[in-house]
Amino acid sequence: MATTKELSVEEKLRALYDLQIIDTRIDEIRNVRGELPLEVEDLEDEVAGLTTRLEKLQSDLVSIEDSIKSKKTAIDNHHLAIKKYAEQQKDVRNNREFNALTKEVEFQELEIQLAEKQIKELKASTEHKKEVVANSKDKLEQKTTHLKHKKAELSDIMSETEKEETFLTQKSTEFEGLIEERLLAAYTRIRSSVRNGLAVVSIERGASAGSFFTIPPQIQVEIAARKKIITDEHSGRILVDAALADEEKEKMDKIFAKM
Repeated sequence: MATTKELSVEEKLRALYDLQIIDTRIDEIRNVRGELPLEVEDLEDEVAGLTTRLEKLQSDLVSIEDSIKSKKTAIDNHHLAIKKYAEQQKDVRNNREFNALTKEVEFQELEIQLAEKQIKELKASTEHKKEVVANSKDKLEQKTTHLKHKKAELSDIMSETEKEETFLTQKSTEFEGLIEERLLAAYTRIRSSVRNGLAVVSIERGASAGSFFTIPPQIQVEIAARKKIITDEHSGRILVDAALADEEKEKMDKIFAKM
C-alpha cells in the first residue's frame, strides 16, 4: 500500500479510468452471455426433476405389476381353498360342520371378488401411469434436446470469450492494486449503484458522459487540472477530462491488443 500512497491525484484518476475501461469490457463480455448460464442451470434442474419423476413412475409400475401378480396368486389360492372345502362338505357328519364349511367357501368367494376388484383398479392405475410415463418421456426428451443446444451455445460463447475474460480479470485485479482502498471502495460502490456500471466517466460536450446535466465551466477547469477527485453532483460518478480519457483509452487499446 506504500506505493499507492505516493500516487498523485492525476495518477489515481488514470488508474481509476483504466480500471473502468477494463471492467466495462468485462461487463460487455458477460452481457453477450446474458441469461444463458441461468437458462442452462434451470434446464439442468428441470431435466434432473423429470428424470427423478420418470424413475419414480417406472418404479411404481413395477410395484403395481407385482401387486397384480400377488392378487392373482391369492385368487388361485382362494379357488384351491374352495375346492378343498367343497370336498370336505361331502364327508361332513352334521349340518353344523356343513354350514361352517359353507361360510368358509363364501368367505373365499368374497376374497376372490375383492382381489378381482383390486386387480381392476390396479390395471386402471397402470394405464394411467403409462400415459404419464409416455408424456414425461416426451417432455424429458424435449428438455434434454433443448439443454444440449443451450449448452452448445454457451460453450461456443465461452470458448470465444474465456481467454479474453481471464486476461481482463487479471488486469482488473492488477489495476485495483494501484488504487488506495478508500478510493477503490468508492469506485465499487458507485459502480454497483448505477445501471450501466460506469463509475468513472469523462466530460463530453460540457456534461458527464451519458448525462444531460451541464457541468459549470469552473468545475470543468478543476477537473482538467487533475488536482483533486471530483464527482458529478447528479449521478455521483467520478469525473475525468476528455484528454485524459482519450490518452488512457489509447493506452488500454495497446494492452488489449496483446491478448
